[in-house]
Amino acid sequence: MKTWLAALAALTLAGCNRPAELPAATGDVTPTTLQAQAAVAQALPLAEQQAFDDAARGLIARPDGQILAEDGRVLMDFDAYRFVQGEAPPTVNPSLWRQAKLNAQIGLFKVVEGVWQLRGFDIGNMTLVQGRSGWIVIDALTCRETAAAAIAFARKHLGNQPVTALLYTHSHVDHFGGALGLLTPEQARQVPVIASAGFMEEATSENLMVGTAMARRSIYQFGKNLPATVQGRVDTGLGKGVGYGRVGLLAPNDLITQPTEERTLDGVRFIFHNVPGAEAPAEMTFSIPALKVYGGAENLAQTLHNLLPVRGAKVRDALRWAGYLQDALDQLGDAEVYVGQHNWPVWGRERIVDFITRQRDAYKYLHDQTVRLINAGLTPAEIAEQVKLPASLQTFFPTRGYYGDVRHNVKAIYQFYLGAYDGNPAHLNPLPPEVMGRRYVTLAGGADKLMAAAQQAFDEGDYRWAAELLNRLVMADSRHTGARQLLARTYDQLGYAAEAATWRNSYLSAAAELRQGPPQQGIDRSVALDMLQQTPTERFLEAMAAGLNGPAAEGKDYRINLVFTDRPESHVLWIENAVLHHRRASPAADAHATMKLTHAFFIRMMAGKVGAKDLLMSDEIQISGSRIDLARFLGLIDKAPGTFPIVTR
Repeated sequence: MKTWLAALAALTLAGCNRPAELPAATGDVTPTTLQAQAAVAQALPLAEQQAFDDAARGLIARPDGQILAEDGRVLMDFDAYRFVQGEAPPTVNPSLWRQAKLNAQIGLFKVVEGVWQLRGFDIGNMTLVQGRSGWIVIDALTCRETAAAAIAFARKHLGNQPVTALLYTHSHVDHFGGALGLLTPEQARQVPVIASAGFMEEATSENLMVGTAMARRSIYQFGKNLPATVQGRVDTGLGKGVGYGRVGLLAPNDLITQPTEERTLDGVRFIFHNVPGAEAPAEMTFSIPALKVYGGAENLAQTLHNLLPVRGAKVRDALRWAGYLQDALDQLGDAEVYVGQHNWPVWGRERIVDFITRQRDAYKYLHDQTVRLINAGLTPAEIAEQVKLPASLQTFFPTRGYYGDVRHNVKAIYQFYLGAYDGNPAHLNPLPPEVMGRRYVTLAGGADKLMAAAQQAFDEGDYRWAAELLNRLVMADSRHTGARQLLARTYDQLGYAAEAATWRNSYLSAAAELRQGPPQQGIDRSVALDMLQQTPTERFLEAMAAGLNGPAAEGKDYRINLVFTDRPESHVLWIENAVLHHRRASPAADAHATMKLTHAFFIRMMAGKVGAKDLLMSDEIQISGSRIDLARFLGLIDKAPGTFPIVTR
């Protein structure tokens, strides 16, 4: 999954500067949407019971109540999804409803003798393996609060055992961000903390560069600000929801660097397999031979995964992913249970082999058929319309697109090889959305005529075309109340019919923002201070350089020294040709200004928690040289608030 800054989006949809607030969604479902839901129900074996038996198997206890942040925010509400039961309501795709019911099986579960899982405390799973003197913990969830709640729940029901080893399966925040809820830094120095090669670099750098935009877009992907109702958020595909609390990290003290390595942890033998560059840049799967357990990390889940998250990320390699799943078949040994770091396990060797084989073939089929059609000259949109999984995979629920939709994955494969440009020169330099919108409105003969055409498309159930037309009108005039209202209703229907939780959440979040406006408050990076402490200074300076306002910096030649007073580290920053450069070096004699500061103060600066008064008055910083030049230099760095509109301009 995912991205640490995307998971840090502790955003609130408070009041916004917006046009008139529109009526709330009514939950009305059109005949076209009802027909689409019925077609899904007829096409799939929704009565299949095995997965429900698996999801409930071994339940020891189910939590209730809430997990709260220090400021009282609700991070997880264990009772919020109790409505997810029975037959699918008309506002939810029946296939997605089935997945939502399965993911609603939360609690502490015994997988096999000596292995337990905590599911539903966060979007990911925490897996416990019994060692000689305590628990080997596999993955630490997203934040300190959810991890602490999960381990406390386990101790309540299994006994008060210590954590004797911590494993990170991969470099996404929902698998390491809660580490400080399990171990203190002092305790972590006394026990193995295991990860794969490249973990720290990827965990601390992924998406820092464009984290503001990813965090904003992740609200759509995870439906963070949607209510948990049959008209709102019902699932994420991988789990019920993300814990948006305090994110931290304990650095690994033992890295798996070879393709396959063994470790004995607290008396338990593990075999680790490095699988980088597919689902995550740094990732490893594992086997526990004595317990006949195979852990698939996140290369395997009870859903087709995404090759390009709708929130944005670097494109993932479908062919390599399929190759790793073939390797998994060869590495299974005599495993009798698969455990994943999302969703529920699979028991029985034959079923595990079938599970992995069909997931392997889903990624390989999408890859090969996309490449075939690329070479036939088709564009991403054309390929997405044509590629469908074969029947043997379409009716297999773990290859259904609850998290990674086939159409979106096909476009990702195209982008992986050829980029987003489809080769048509008309698309080399298209007009901006607002300009395009105004011209479409003019071409249609005015807003009223375009609205009439969109209304006709909506009435006929042609929602994709209605969305296209209305999007043009809203981009041309975001204050057009009728267009915003009808577009919101259109997105309602598209969301209700969507099988992918990520698509449903995106459509319904867009509808909500059309009615209420975008958020007024952006990212609160302070929830990540524990995590930011582990991030190399160079990553922050790279992001700072990417925030330089180039036109405003033209002709400027400032040179600034950055000197840490509590560690042997200093950097020189300078502007040249409207580009901000930096290098680790001794302070430059010709610098316009020098900042001497503690590393903690610098981290608070990068988190946006230091204002102008702090820069002038704090004992943690000393400024020499020209304060005016320093202020002018810092004034050239844009500070993106993370509240930009997405469905309006």
